[in-house]
Amino acid sequence: MNLSWQQYPLTSGYDELISVSGAPRPEAAMLCHYLEGLGVEALQQRQRAAEQAIVSLGITFTIYSEGDNIDRAWPFDIIPRLLPASEWQLVTQGLIQRITAINQFIGDLYGERRIIREGVFPEELLHQSKNYRPQCEGMKPAWGAWAHICGSDLVRDDKGVLRVLEDNLRVPSGVSYMLENRMLTKRVFPELFGSHRILPVDDYPAQLYETLAALSPRPGDHPRVVLLTPGIYNSAYFEHVFLAQNMGIELVEGRDLAVGEDECVYMKTVSGLERVDVIYRRVDDMFLDPEVFHPDSTLGVAGLIRAWRKGNVAIANAPGAGVADDKVVYAYMPDIIKFYLGEEAIIPNVPTYKCLNQWERSYVLEHLDNLVVKPANESGGYGMIIGPMASKEEREAMAQRVKEDPRNYIAQPVITLSTVPTLTTKEVAPRHVDLRPFILQSRDTYVTAGGLTRVALRQGSLVVNSSQGGGSKDTWVVDLEV
Repeated sequence: MNLSWQQYPLTSGYDELISVSGAPRPEAAMLCHYLEGLGVEALQQRQRAAEQAIVSLGITFTIYSEGDNIDRAWPFDIIPRLLPASEWQLVTQGLIQRITAINQFIGDLYGERRIIREGVFPEELLHQSKNYRPQCEGMKPAWGAWAHICGSDLVRDDKGVLRVLEDNLRVPSGVSYMLENRMLTKRVFPELFGSHRILPVDDYPAQLYETLAALSPRPGDHPRVVLLTPGIYNSAYFEHVFLAQNMGIELVEGRDLAVGEDECVYMKTVSGLERVDVIYRRVDDMFLDPEVFHPDSTLGVAGLIRAWRKGNVAIANAPGAGVADDKVVYAYMPDIIKFYLGEEAIIPNVPTYKCLNQWERSYVLEHLDNLVVKPANESGGYGMIIGPMASKEEREAMAQRVKEDPRNYIAQPVITLSTVPTLTTKEVAPRHVDLRPFILQSRDTYVTAGGLTRVALRQGSLVVNSSQGGGSKDTWVVDLEV
């Protein structure tokens, strides 16, 4: 079957590869010409090859269904998404600005609370925060960094403007799939990497290790860094194994660590106890230390927070960083950036209504059929409704939840996410996408060249999460100035 971009079924939104005239955008011209020459059947053969590689390599993700943990092959579409390097340079500046302000904000909340005293951020928001940890008050982590690894989700609206949809600061996941997507694309389209100047992402594990090593309380020695995982039943366990292997560090569970009488953390080995300097934790705050948080947790390490507060071990992301991983806090990010940095936000937010505000709440309740309503601290698309696609019963149930707990909800207009050509069983058709770049900060700051593109594989769907029928694509940041 032939592939013709003039017959590509454009939607009413913004397609990132094909313009409204049916012509490829400049950064996508060579790729689109190549794909057109291959045709749909040849693309489907390469898609099957990629899917076979995913199975043989064991690239999986876990979903939870009716109490069962189900491993599924990673859903991947072989047609990459392209972004021009000139645009990405500005995005990089905006993401660095954002993580810098976020870290200053978190430190201020656990310190002087200047932003509250000066009336920029409401004190009641802090009191009602589900992720504020009083145990972290007064802490000053190395380099002033609390959120060392951040995944900020970006969407492009129907005008082509990139916006931040949310910030993920607790245990952001997905970067291993970004790296695997690049490896898979090199397998199925090796020839394209000779004709395109694509910025690399392969250095992420090395950059992550350097970010973590810079946190060591013993900077004069070679630091021992470990990755703390909840174990094999965690939905992101594949990623935990992948990152530990690629950084050359130990993958440990809570039972592998202990805090000594000197309030240092040690790893149990066949040679005896070995001191740990940095813990890259993929365990939620409330399970980190049974002395401080959930007393019955077996996932963490008793005494870990004591060792951290003494400065004997670094934890990334720092306990308490999730106070800024809140969709209501997100609504204040332009003000937070202005307060700490004296700058306007380089990347705008999606317009957001805060349901704790009476006027804004009234507007939301009156316009539920036109808005997306989200709980402040859920992820993965859970607990939200997309008004135009929700039933009357679903909207009424959401209205009741908003009235009962207005602080816990925000609302946003429905953003018609940009589309990218995607291979279906019959043709190449537009599917909606978002993008999760990853930002690292300790002594230095690093932003991935692109990130994890998630794609809504169902026609017309705006839900990109893999747990709800979404997939992913390789993301190319292409430098046209050769």
